[in-house]
Amino acid sequence: VCEIDLGIVSQCCCTKQVFKLNKQIYANIALKINVKVGGRNTVLVDALSRRIPLVTDRPTIIFGADVTHPHPGEDSSPSIAAVVASQDWPEVTRYAGLVSAQAHRQELIEDLYKVRQDPQKGPVSSGMIRELLISFKKSTGEKPQRIIFYRDGVSEGQFYQVLLFELNAIRKACASLEANYQPQVTFIVVQKRHHTRLFAHNHNDKNSMDRSGNILPGTVVDTKICHPTEFDFYLCSHAGIKVITRQNLLASHLVI
Repeated sequence: VCEIDLGIVSQCCCTKQVFKLNKQIYANIALKINVKVGGRNTVLVDALSRRIPLVTDRPTIIFGADVTHPHPGEDSSPSIAAVVASQDWPEVTRYAGLVSAQAHRQELIEDLYKVRQDPQKGPVSSGMIRELLISFKKSTGEKPQRIIFYRDGVSEGQFYQVLLFELNAIRKACASLEANYQPQVTFIVVQKRHHTRLFAHNHNDKNSMDRSGNILPGTVVDTKICHPTEFDFYLCSHAGIKVITRQNLLASHLVI
């Protein structure tokens, strides 16, 4: 009601959590509120000094997209598509988001780009990509020359179907803003639910492991164990929590 009917940003939390008087809980809620009112919680030093390859050299917008489906057995509820996009550059730390209801269990995001018929104006272009591109231009004063599009929740059997449909929607949204406007697009499908486990090649090399014995966050593997024909890679995006010991290291190899 606040966000849809009244236009007021809201933040919900459980009463029992509030009365715990836990500083960490309050800090987490404050971080969420700060982002919702247009602030930013973190910024990369390399972004401020324009040292991030393929991001800070020219105006770049970063998208993230996913579709949430109803629970199994729920046959009437729609699927909900959400798209976020960076609204600052070169920092790429402040994001705006849009959501859209679509057909039940439809994985393709239908409202990335659409054309509606206006009784007076005729065909009118709209859609989430177009709106977020316009918002980026208003916020930064720059027109994106590069688009990085992260897509979550796509199974291997749907890779090409989603790529063709959604990349086409991105191209149409760009062209609707300006003739011959075709920025470079990098389309990345993100998968988290895999069972690949990565370990340092030399377990005595402290430079390739953190204090827990795990590989360092930011480690990228793009050779040997990757797909034979498609371009894919493994990225360790954050530090491992569990401590790796010799015993569970061997057990993990047996599981693989």
